[in-house]
Amino acid sequence: MRILLVEDEIHLSEALLYTLRKNNYIVDAAYDGITGQQMAETLVYNLIILDRMLPGKEGLDILKELRKQGITTPILILTAKDSVKNRIEGLDSGADDYLIKPFSKDELLARIRALGRRQTEIIINEELNIGSMTFNPLKGEIKTKSQTLKLTSKESQILEILIKNKALVISKEQLMERIWGFQSDIELNNIEVYLSYLRKKLALIDCGIKIETIRARGYCLKEVL
Repeated sequence: MRILLVEDEIHLSEALLYTLRKNNYIVDAAYDGITGQQMAETLVYNLIILDRMLPGKEGLDILKELRKQGITTPILILTAKDSVKNRIEGLDSGADDYLIKPFSKDELLARIRALGRRQTEIIINEELNIGSMTFNPLKGEIKTKSQTLKLTSKESQILEILIKNKALVISKEQLMERIWGFQSDIELNNIEVYLSYLRKKLALIDCGIKIETIRARGYCLKEVL
C-alpha cells in the first residue's frame, strides 16, 4: 500500500513515517497543504493521511477540492479538534475516517488496515474506461469490444498511473517511486523496457489510447481520435 502523509508537525511526521515504513507501507510525506494537494492530484495513492490544520491550505479545503475533482482515494483526517461538530464537518466533507490527536500507533495502523480492506472491496468492481477499452487494474485486464488482453503486474501499475493522470506528464522518477519505492535499486532505463512491452501490447488491440514520450520530461497518455 502506498500512502501520502500530509502533516506539518515535523516530529510527529517523522514518527509516523518510521512506524508506517516499519510496517512495510510505502510512504511519501508533505509538510504543507499546497504541496500535499499537488501530490494527491498528480500521483496515485492507496490512502491519504491528512492533517486538518496545515500551513498554506487547510486540510478540509484540500479534502473538498480532491473530492470535487473526482479523486476517490480513502482519506484519514488527523486533528486535535475533537468536538462532534468538527468530526461531522470532516466526514461530510468527504473524509473516510477521523482520528483525534493524540492517538496510539496501534489505533492508526488498525484504521489503515480497515480502510485498506474497504478500498480493496471497491477496487474489485472498479473498471477504468478510456478510449475504446475498459481496464480492470486489480485483474490487470484490458477489454475491448472484441478482445481481452492480460498485463503483467508492473505493466498494469504503469497503465493505471497513466490513466488516472491522463493528459499529465509523468516522469520516469515518478513511475519508479510510485511502483518500486524510494529504496529500489532498479535502473531508470528498466522503466523504458516495461513501457516498451506495454506499448507493444496496446498496439495489438484497437484500444483508442497511446503512450507518448515527452522529450526530457516523461510520458503522457493520450486518446487516439
